Amino acid sequence: MRAGKLDNDVLNKLVLDKLKRTREEVVCSPKVGVDCAAINFGGAIAVFSTDPITSATANLGGLTVHVSCNDAAAAGAEPIGLLITILAPTSATEEDIGTLADELAKAAEEANVDIIGGHTEVTNAVTRLVTSATVIARSINDKPILPSGMKPGNSIVLTKSAGIEGASIIAHDLTDRVQSLSKAEIETAKSFSELVSVVKEGVYAAKHGATAMHDVTEGGVLGAIWEMASASDCGVQVSVSLIPIHPVTSKICDIVGVNPMRLISSGCMLIACDNGEELCKGLERIGVDATVIGHATADKRIMCDGNEIEPPQADELYRLFD
Repeated sequence: MRAGKLDNDVLNKLVLDKLKRTREEVVCSPKVGVDCAAINFGGAIAVFSTDPITSATANLGGLTVHVSCNDAAAAGAEPIGLLITILAPTSATEEDIGTLADELAKAAEEANVDIIGGHTEVTNAVTRLVTSATVIARSINDKPILPSGMKPGNSIVLTKSAGIEGASIIAHDLTDRVQSLSKAEIETAKSFSELVSVVKEGVYAAKHGATAMHDVTEGGVLGAIWEMASASDCGVQVSVSLIPIHPVTSKICDIVGVNPMRLISSGCMLIACDNGEELCKGLERIGVDATVIGHATADKRIMCDGNEIEPPQADELYRLFD
């Protein structure tokens, strides 16, 4: 099988269709495009999500913390604690594990979240350090905000710019592939790793009218748009010309031959809401760049510049590590 996420139809057939909901406390069950679970503990809504980090080595600790917290924020929940598993190859050193722990601790402090447990193991099942984190979060509202909440007529807002996580990973881990960039451009791309958290915008949008949110991870912006539209059972009209992309990201993608719209983009959040321009102004007041890139429609066609958006496949990044 190819590296990356399973195709959505395969995921449904092999995994999701086999899972049954039997507990009334569970208010959000597994579904394509829905990254979080939610449980009602007698009036208090707890949100949970889990994610591995398998495609990066630089800033592994920061990505581990922020990617999981992002899933919770996309559900309109405030991250409280993390459970983290570390799998280290037999070639790893004590220094490697200690450095990773330092990164985890630093990122957790930045995210205002506690690491409350987990597991650390050396195993020949992996060839490089791999982490997996589970976040426990508290819903800001009386129910979670889900990717399935988008309605026809909603504005679609994107925070930050497409492909920033992928550009950072390439600059850190595949520097030899982008040597034609200037030193300043490489350092700029590496600095994108500092932008991967979407907790600030998720919490703000949850309090200011978001109907649906989805953090942009594997599959990039177009993949996330497809997932949110599919989960919401409505259509979308977006334009690539409206999707912001940093010039350095664009250069990197041209050099290595990947599509920035299909490149892993933690740090970007898709937000559906009634008034996108107003939400963008509010986000900008708290220091988050945001752009209206399109709107939801009733005809159920998921479109970009007049062409139908295909379901997400393996992220562009995986092609570079083949």
